[in-house]
Amino acid sequence: MPMSLEVVLIVFAVLALLGVVFEEVIHINKAKTTLFFGSLSWLVMFMFSGGHEQQDVMLEKLNHNLLEIATLWLFLMATMTFVAYLNAKGIVQSVVQRLCPAQMSTRSLMILVALFAMTLSMICDNVTATLVTLGLVHAFDVDQKTRIKLAVLVVFAVNSGGVALITGDVTTLMIFLSGHVTMPQLLLLWIPAIVGVMVLAGLMFPGVSGQVTTEKNVRTFTGMDWAIVGTFFSTIICTMLFNFFFHVPPVLTFLVGLSVMFFIGHFMDMDPEETRILEYVRQIEYETLLFFLGILLLVGMLKEIGTLDLLTNFYAQIAPQYANYLMGLFSALIDNVPLTAALLKSEPVLQTPEWLALTYGVGVGGSLLAIGSAAGIIAMSKVKGLTFGAFLRYTPLVFVAYTCGYLVALSLAKAVFG
Repeated sequence: MPMSLEVVLIVFAVLALLGVVFEEVIHINKAKTTLFFGSLSWLVMFMFSGGHEQQDVMLEKLNHNLLEIATLWLFLMATMTFVAYLNAKGIVQSVVQRLCPAQMSTRSLMILVALFAMTLSMICDNVTATLVTLGLVHAFDVDQKTRIKLAVLVVFAVNSGGVALITGDVTTLMIFLSGHVTMPQLLLLWIPAIVGVMVLAGLMFPGVSGQVTTEKNVRTFTGMDWAIVGTFFSTIICTMLFNFFFHVPPVLTFLVGLSVMFFIGHFMDMDPEETRILEYVRQIEYETLLFFLGILLLVGMLKEIGTLDLLTNFYAQIAPQYANYLMGLFSALIDNVPLTAALLKSEPVLQTPEWLALTYGVGVGGSLLAIGSAAGIIAMSKVKGLTFGAFLRYTPLVFVAYTCGYLVALSLAKAVFG
């Protein structure tokens, strides 16, 4: 591929990023700009790929990228349908109200939300953990500035908790399956994850004061509601178990769970006025899915033109403890999955502490920017007022928390594993 064409494609990626950053200035939805430049970049690659043989190669690459995107889309669609039902029925809010005290300090709420997000992200994927935790946040009456702080904290907590188990983050699973770390070793990352999250919560305390209250509204739920709740959490557990024992892709288990949800709605819905379960698919915010599509098309393009290879070459020139830290920072701009895949393909020679530090870095570093992780992208679409710029105001605090967590991960791993 000509160098001039690669430059044009990189410019497309930069323009897409600028479109996200200045969304409030240009008043163009970020999903539109990323989708435009993402699809345009692949169109240009096809047009200037050369002869038929090169076009066939390009088609194979496109199909591979579309397969990865379709897998994520279907997974998100299934997860978001479940969560749309839970939110519409107020089930998450009701459970939270029953478990939480009627009144607590706003700072206590921040810690509660962070710990909940971390724990949930360990046993299920980051997308589900983010959606459910943001539903919890909406159950409390807080001002917009505090809600944005809570959303940023949720993004960081979800990404932090996800590194400690193979069910929590795809990059953790990739490094585990490559044979470089074991599950007991990964559990050690729970400690730096807690440290990082508590540091971020503490940094966000200034300006947060007062009490929050929750009304103890007594809601009644039908047998169908509880059956769907049971199906949702059973699907999460089965996703984890089936993936570990039989290597079943998570999307497949969630699609089965979604179909069971539809059957429950068909056979148990006795109220003719009740909205049919299938209708909850329409409540999904497809803007989020289109944003994902555009971002992943752009990342796939950067991977195909070899931009990610430059990062792996850069990685090899620096001491591992510093390189892993920097890879975490880069994962805020480039999706951590292809970044991790590129690093694994380069087969770096690392010791166990360095592999654990890399796992923490690529898993948590994406929290630095709103577009750096699935959790951040979802938060932007779900929390009013949380734009790229609003998130960027807290990036220095997230940077400090990430650095603290990384240092603890590296130091602790060296102390335990030498």
